[in-house]
Amino acid sequence: MSNTVQFRRSTAILTLVAASIGGGLIAAFAVMTRTHAPVYVTARADTQGQATQRATQLSDSFADIIEKASPAVVEISSTRIIKASAEQQGNPFSADPFFRQFFGPNARPRDQRERGLGSGVIVTGSGYILTNNHVIEKATSLKVKLTDGRELTGKVVGADPQTDVAVVKINADNLPTLPFANSEGARVGDLCFAIGNPFGEEHTVTMGIVSAKNRVLQRNTYIQNFIQTDAAINPGNSGGALINARGQLIGMNTMILTGGGGGFGEEGGNIGIGFAVPSNLAKSVMDQIMKSGKVSRGYMGVTLQPLSAELAQQFGVKDTRGAIVGDVTSGGPGDKAGLKSGDVIVAIDGKHVEGADDLTMDVISHAPGSTVTLDVSRNGKPMQIQVTLGQRPGGVDWNKPNQQQDNGDEEDNGGNGNTSVRGITVETLTADMTQQLGIAESVRGVVVDSVDADSPAADVLGRGVVITAVNRQPIHNAQEFRRLVSEAKGNVLVTVNNAGQSGFVVIPGK
Repeated sequence: MSNTVQFRRSTAILTLVAASIGGGLIAAFAVMTRTHAPVYVTARADTQGQATQRATQLSDSFADIIEKASPAVVEISSTRIIKASAEQQGNPFSADPFFRQFFGPNARPRDQRERGLGSGVIVTGSGYILTNNHVIEKATSLKVKLTDGRELTGKVVGADPQTDVAVVKINADNLPTLPFANSEGARVGDLCFAIGNPFGEEHTVTMGIVSAKNRVLQRNTYIQNFIQTDAAINPGNSGGALINARGQLIGMNTMILTGGGGGFGEEGGNIGIGFAVPSNLAKSVMDQIMKSGKVSRGYMGVTLQPLSAELAQQFGVKDTRGAIVGDVTSGGPGDKAGLKSGDVIVAIDGKHVEGADDLTMDVISHAPGSTVTLDVSRNGKPMQIQVTLGQRPGGVDWNKPNQQQDNGDEEDNGGNGNTSVRGITVETLTADMTQQLGIAESVRGVVVDSVDADSPAADVLGRGVVITAVNRQPIHNAQEFRRLVSEAKGNVLVTVNNAGQSGFVVIPGK
């Protein structure tokens, strides 16, 4: 009995405790509900305030960067005088016989005055300015407008059309400058700002990111590893600054793509694809111009081609890092060192070569007369070759056309017919064809007459391409081409000559 009473008392106590605990929890919940409603609102208000504060701080930091950097960006206006001829006259009527009776037989045509507008970056307090070559090219006079309103006469110190870099000097001191950043350290995704004078709108600032690096375009410059950005760049931004979030110069705005795929010289505006000369390249060129008034670069005397997966397999290398030697200029530095067409260069001075453009930039960064050590794969076998670099020639054509040796006697009439294999129709190359195609008369081979659009070769060959070898075996006529391609199993490596430049392509297997 006593045990039963004791059990019931314990149960009652536990029930009361549970009820008390439960009631406490409910009460606590109720209290929390009542007290947290205003706390929640307060926290939300605080969050909004903090977000506003953070946005303001970010905005202020951007404004501080631009405020400090902007005075170093100037407006450059150029004037070009174009001498007129009778056909290019200022008076549209003086060349017309009917109107000449009114103007007289000695009416003189007027010269044309052309004006241009671009931007520049002050890089020294003593008045040296970095800009694009195309901003100052052929200018008869230059005016540089500073942010303080002063307009000063500019003088061209030197220019390098191959990188589109130029240096201008003004007579002024204690000028604001922009520090150079190491453009190699810029990363895709980094914030950047473009400052310039698009369409004459002074000191316009746009923001974007680094969209890509080491871009190479088929344009009028010949040494390229552009930084690509989506910061709005338009005509007039040429020569202006591309800066990072630290206010340092990472590039010089140079070119845009428009809807038609053009650059600054064409109609159209920003579509989010702009290009800048990296600061490292621009500074290297600038330093040489300021020191000697000209630019000297290393020269190896070879043409280079990037590796594809198919070519890497054909040349016996493990991956697509490296560059294939196409032409070797006779008597050039590469020829003297023993480089041969078909060599794959995989490293320079112990540094891996990522591609043909990467190797080109490495070579030109060396001074003429310096020696570089190349790691080369020849027919799948590794070797090292030391090349003493020459002076890279100027002008439009950086590499001289290949001076190939005669491959033998002229073929007989039986080798002149058209022939087709794997969807490729070729014709034996003749002297008349070489002249029309702009290649040396000593070149032997076949010219592609047509390619079946449904054949695998359609992706790698086109009409007018000259084929000089099949699987590294020289060919002299259409019949040899047909025989070697027919005998080949799987992919076929062909050596091509396009407008005087040799290279390699792989015709996929059947």
